[in-house]
Amino acid sequence: QLRLVESGGGVVPPGGSLRLTCTAPGHKFGINKVSWYRQAPGKEREFVASIMYSNGTPEYKASIEHRTTISRDPGQTTVWMVMNVMEPTDKGTYYCDFGTLWGQGTQVTVSA
Repeated sequence: QLRLVESGGGVVPPGGSLRLTCTAPGHKFGINKVSWYRQAPGKEREFVASIMYSNGTPEYKASIEHRTTISRDPGQTTVWMVMNVMEPTDKGTYYCDFGTLWGQGTQVTVSA
């Protein structure tokens, strides 16, 4: 059964960096879009970044584009998202999305 697994969350100091990973164990992403969303406490889930597996075209939330990079592996099994210069407002649960399928999320906290 296809499922998504996110990893890489944790506590990062302000100004630090984080790399999140999304995989679909036993499956490949094919040529489709894989996205990252996040949800801060008490707020709605918001789009962060996405990548088209077929050609690697990325899209980003405008306000964080300058410090975020999304990438994928040629084997179609993994998507990474690196966020730099982390801010307290980056705190939240980060989810991987593949079509209508969501992962369980990985928690990110930005704290000194």
